[in-house]
Amino acid sequence: MRERSNRAFDGVERGPVWCTVWIMRYIYFCAVLVFTCQPATAAAPTAKLISVKKIGDQAPHCAFTDLAFWKGHFVCAFREGRAHVATDGKIRILSSPDGENWSSSALLALEGFDLRDAGLSVTPDDRLMLIGGAAPRKNEKELVPTGSFIAFSDDGVKWTKPQIVVEPGRWLWRVNWRDGKAYGISYSSFRGASGASYTSLLVSDDGIKYRELVPKLFDEETPTEATVRFDEDGTMYCVQRRDGTPRWKSAMFGASRPPYTEWKWRDLGMHVGGPNFIRLPTGQWIATGRFFHDKKPKTDLAWLDVEKGTIEPILSLPSGGDTSYPGLVWHDGVLWVSYYSSHEGKANVYLAKVSIE
Repeated sequence: MRERSNRAFDGVERGPVWCTVWIMRYIYFCAVLVFTCQPATAAAPTAKLISVKKIGDQAPHCAFTDLAFWKGHFVCAFREGRAHVATDGKIRILSSPDGENWSSSALLALEGFDLRDAGLSVTPDDRLMLIGGAAPRKNEKELVPTGSFIAFSDDGVKWTKPQIVVEPGRWLWRVNWRDGKAYGISYSSFRGASGASYTSLLVSDDGIKYRELVPKLFDEETPTEATVRFDEDGTMYCVQRRDGTPRWKSAMFGASRPPYTEWKWRDLGMHVGGPNFIRLPTGQWIATGRFFHDKKPKTDLAWLDVEKGTIEPILSLPSGGDTSYPGLVWHDGVLWVSYYSSHEGKANVYLAKVSIE
């Protein structure tokens, strides 16, 4: 049988060279078949600016925004102060029924604290929750440890008194809710003599009392602001800013499955300041924040590929100088983006409408 298997069908004897040729052809055929059966790599979405308008400019410095669509209207929260760092930081709340006409509905302050970096989320009982930084600053431009405050509202107009939920020194920058729990990442807002810099994953049942789910989540170089979001299957994703030396200044992307105690991280390869991201109805993820083009800052939209752990800027919004900290809402088939920028002379708050295809 072995000898017969070495005979060609036309009666010509098959030698070692003939067998090698056919083996190579077979391997090539299988490789082509496998390649052509693979799903096509998803193309990056395209983004087009529909419009942009200034919605906040009453204070000398208006910055650090977030945006929500809640109970049939838009809500934008941001800081008002004398400067980027000052003693008088307060959180302005604007509301709009259509995203075009805006009015002030509240101004939140806490005596002895510079309030900053507003973050909005909706609680399981359908209240609007505001979280932000609280810095006990006594002198202008004084660098002090920052903690976190929260406040709640049933209507966006009347708010509970801001209360400190994370003491200065650890800054819980933003939270997101999943299955009745608030998740967020705190970071070292004042390293002191030890130089320790790390993030922690916190969780809360009520948005007020937090416990450490992962005490030391990420500690390479200087991790700071981070946003977490959830996929439909419960996977938690994180875009983590870093502020180290140039080699280590790139943002990181993390992913974890429940119970969110084991994480995988990938280097995104570029700096992202004030990171935020959102999942579109198509399943695509759009990220935003401060990016740099030839060392010049811009607020960009970017395609975040959560499978590959990569990021690709796709649109620069009108911006420059002191800029970033965007809020994101998908509504009526349009991406709405709040952000701040000083490209027109001083830091103002803007609202952009963007089509994504």
